[in-house]
Amino acid sequence: MAQKGLLLINLGTPEAPTPAAVRRYLREFLSDPRVLDIHPVLRWLLLNIFILPLRPARSAAAYQKVWSERGSPLMMHGHALAQAVQAQLGDSWTVRLAMRYGQPQLTEALLAMLDCDRIVALPLYPQYSAASTGSSLELLYAEASKPWVTPNLSVVPPFYRDPGYLACFAARGRALIEQEKPDHILFSYHGLPERQIKKCDVSGAHCLVKSDCCDQIASVNRSCYRAQCYDTTRSLVTALNLSPDDYSTCFQSRLGRTPWIRPYTDEVIPALLAKGKKRLVVFCPAFVADCLETLEEIGIRAEHDFVAKGGVSLKLVPSLNAEADWVMAVVRLAKHNAGDDSGQPSP
Repeated sequence: MAQKGLLLINLGTPEAPTPAAVRRYLREFLSDPRVLDIHPVLRWLLLNIFILPLRPARSAAAYQKVWSERGSPLMMHGHALAQAVQAQLGDSWTVRLAMRYGQPQLTEALLAMLDCDRIVALPLYPQYSAASTGSSLELLYAEASKPWVTPNLSVVPPFYRDPGYLACFAARGRALIEQEKPDHILFSYHGLPERQIKKCDVSGAHCLVKSDCCDQIASVNRSCYRAQCYDTTRSLVTALNLSPDDYSTCFQSRLGRTPWIRPYTDEVIPALLAKGKKRLVVFCPAFVADCLETLEEIGIRAEHDFVAKGGVSLKLVPSLNAEADWVMAVVRLAKHNAGDDSGQPSP
């Protein structure tokens, strides 16, 4: 029987919630020219003079709030997903988790699969960005080209429109919305510098030029992260039957002083409170596993600040993690991209 491989790729995590471990992770992560896409000399100066001397201690303190005996949430949920998907796919598949930065290394995971007749790579980023999807695929293609016999490799494209992915997030959100009866719903995505969005504009005259540039996906912006995020919001809004006044889309986790894509989550939340919106539910659909950016940045810090300023509640919609419906959606994506007609995306 032909053996297939499934490589589940995520961004990565420090090995421990300590300043030293976080510093090692940030050095690898922020040395990537697809992440800090500036002149190499400026990148070195920014990293070594401004970021690494200060940020590791702050980030380690944040990681400590969400760390468990099983490690970081991203690692814990990643391994659980790989194990659950392996159980569903059976012995004819080999499933491995790989991180772009840190452990388990993408290079080692790929090498362990070279005896597979076909390898399906699934970057676990629903929307495309050069800093996540692009960087992961750049390394994957480089490593896959090194063996004398290159592997038969296929890549699952950004799955922000996959019915299974959308149904999983809608189900979690629907349950929390019914429970909390929020005044407003936020769809908060990880942010990116505006310059990275403009680099994906094939025309050079569309992205971030007009206020409605992300209102639909077309050939000119088909690879635009911001446009794909807004498309995700529209799909979830339809599934949840929300009206235009019920929700907002925003972007979190910005770093530095250069312009990042707007609106900013940390500005939208207090603005909503000023309008009398005191009960919020927050989706983070750019993350298929709970991590520092969901659990600490939104679930702890944003909630604390919101309540401290007079809000009643701010509740985070749990991510997909390794829940049974998401496991089956991943199985369908893997089979479909391996050419198995029985693995069509879920209805």
